[in-house]
Amino acid sequence: MPPYVPPRESRFLLATAPAGMALEAVPAWAAQQRAQATGSALAVVCVTHLPAPDGTQLHWLEGNHARGWVQVPSQPQATLDPGALVAHAQEALDQGFVGADAVLLAFLRLTGELPRLSWDTAPVFAPARAHATQRLDLYAITDDVTRLEQALAVGVRTVQLRIKRPAQPDPAWHTALREALARSIAASRAVGAQCFVNDHWALAAELGADAVHLGQEDLMALGDSGRRRLLASGVALGISSHSVWELCRARALSPRYVACGPVWPTTTKDMPWVPQGLDNLAWWCRHAGAPVVAIGGILDPDRARQAAASGADGICLVRALGDDPARVLPAYAQALAEGRQGPAKDAPAWPHPTLPLG
Repeated sequence: MPPYVPPRESRFLLATAPAGMALEAVPAWAAQQRAQATGSALAVVCVTHLPAPDGTQLHWLEGNHARGWVQVPSQPQATLDPGALVAHAQEALDQGFVGADAVLLAFLRLTGELPRLSWDTAPVFAPARAHATQRLDLYAITDDVTRLEQALAVGVRTVQLRIKRPAQPDPAWHTALREALARSIAASRAVGAQCFVNDHWALAAELGADAVHLGQEDLMALGDSGRRRLLASGVALGISSHSVWELCRARALSPRYVACGPVWPTTTKDMPWVPQGLDNLAWWCRHAGAPVVAIGGILDPDRARQAAASGADGICLVRALGDDPARVLPAYAQALAEGRQGPAKDAPAWPHPTLPLG
């Protein structure tokens, strides 16, 4: 069954921290303010205009679904209109967004830029990275090395080996995993393709991989120290995202790409999310600040064409690969080209909420 989803907040509280309060004390103080509020489970709190050691300003977000430091990269010293922040956040709550998304969308409305959101109570943000010039295009995702090699053979130049860890991995599984990763990395490098290794980032880095993909839960489980080691390894990072707050957290790590999904309903994973649709995909492409790949329910070339027209830099193919990638991939490649050559889909001012309203 889908994972537990906390209740959606219905009101926004703006708080001002006591003068001189140290940054490290703010998260606990904000949580206390929220706990003391009437109907605290239904309120999202934002503490604004907190001076950071480098002279910039940070803001603390405390909600049911996410908490962390909010940073507006291009306007680090901007003073925000508190009344406008309250109005925009409440408007988003009234439209069905959860508290974290509502606050971050309010910052976007005020500054014109989607903010970054820290992963923990330390205000850690990766330096901006230069965007790669090579497009991701068709992106084949599989747990089968032979299938990955078949995709490479017909010209796919972005692949992902996604081998999930069993509940009780034994030495034989670890040996097979190492062999599969080494073979996939070597096959990709031989044809100039980029191979993203899903989850097993430390082993991937040890084997010389230049790219990994991690989901939000995996990245959160690493902790700040683990995420620092990941960034220090130098591997390019792809990150999943399903909501505005997850997109803002992904932005904090300056990823190679952000995945937007599921665009259409999918049975590959059991998730609580409402499908993003082409409107949210176009919005993601406009505001992510990094290349966006479309994933979820892309089962025919027409959907690939629509995703490309919405601005996706990469089109993820999972079940669509089938048993014979050489037979199906040419049609997807043609659809990708047609989608990019045709009229582009306009992005809406705001996305639609991606958690059910229940």
